[in-house]
Amino acid sequence: MEQNGRLGHSVISLDRVTKRFESAGRVKEVVDNVSLEVKENEFVVLFGPGQCGKTTMINLIAGLELVTEGTVTVDGKKVEGPGADRGVVYQTTALFPFCTVMGNVEFGPKSRGIDKKTRRERAQYFIDLVGLQGFENSFPNQLSGGMRQRVGIARAYCNDPKVMLMDEPFGHLDAQTRYMMEEELEKIWQKEKRTVVFVTNNIEEAVYLADRIILLTNCPTTIKKEYAVDLPRPRSYVDPEFLRLRKEILDNTDETL
Repeated sequence: MEQNGRLGHSVISLDRVTKRFESAGRVKEVVDNVSLEVKENEFVVLFGPGQCGKTTMINLIAGLELVTEGTVTVDGKKVEGPGADRGVVYQTTALFPFCTVMGNVEFGPKSRGIDKKTRRERAQYFIDLVGLQGFENSFPNQLSGGMRQRVGIARAYCNDPKVMLMDEPFGHLDAQTRYMMEEELEKIWQKEKRTVVFVTNNIEEAVYLADRIILLTNCPTTIKKEYAVDLPRPRSYVDPEFLRLRKEILDNTDETL
């Protein structure tokens, strides 16, 4: 799939992926024979019922969980654990409370031995990009929820990953802050293109952000349908085509068990 000439080769590939967990002698299948390709610079949203397996799919791409069957590859390399080519942003930012905004954002490059001047310049660029200039010396407990999530996004970008994996990053924010963060993320992605896989339970968020929406079934999850979102950016939540697509996807979504 090509959109506006942005997309190229496949960066993420899931080939007949199945994931089962075993606990107390019982086996639970969470992901069932999923195959999916995500192109370079594509913004793909995984959308489906609650507890259907979306986070497990993100963790499989991140290498935090390993497949039971099938293969996950990122940029042609088999995923066998976490890697610097994948940045992950979760609903809970897990910032280092003892580090300032600058300390959090530059942590990855610092741990890789990048010199102070270079890493500071890079961290400052992403702090500015997410709109936190002036807060470099603030600690996480001095920031609002939306600001902490901005730090998490800047920290992930500062590691220069090929892929950004985002698991309901705005799920804990109030409605107004969530809308604002969706707008900010879309602007950041337009300026600093990455291949993005984004998980959400919010249909408006999915339609607003996605190049393509992957509708998942109830657990054990598989792909029910894919929707290309060809609406021009930035998008309007009250655009008739936005509302039509929103309704079509919701009408086809499994009820939560």
